Amino acid sequence: MTSYPANRSGPPAVVASRLWAGGAATAVIAALIAIVGIVLVRGVFDIPVLAPEGEGTWGDASTGWYAAGAALAALLATGLAHVLLLTTPQPLRFLGWVIALATVIGVVAPFTSGADLDAQLATAGLNLVLGIAIGSLVSSVARSSSRRRPLTPDG
Repeated sequence: MTSYPANRSGPPAVVASRLWAGGAATAVIAALIAIVGIVLVRGVFDIPVLAPEGEGTWGDASTGWYAAGAALAALLATGLAHVLLLTTPQPLRFLGWVIALATVIGVVAPFTSGADLDAQLATAGLNLVLGIAIGSLVSSVARSSSRRRPLTPDG
């Protein structure tokens, strides 16, 4: 018999349609952030933005691929949120840690390339903004799409 003594509630009920609709909206926003960031950094400041694929390990990012990668990251975060909501205690805390650590990787990774410092900083900054946006939006959507079920009288 499983018990949930701390808050007298059972396993969470997840409204999957709400979670995934919010995840899809987050993916669109992440893609748009990537596009705006690349246009700003490349167009205004004339600084190349790095991506994890291309010529060798690091290369110039095409706007479409970078935006698609940002959208995919948002959808992966939504999938992780869904699994955590169904399986773990304090799922939003675990989600926050995973997204924060993934964001740190995205921020630090550009500094492993041989690119100019301005390109490294621009890419790290864009990755930081994307990580914050995805983390805050997916966490918010996950919170609003789940609720604790009351325990039944038999436990």
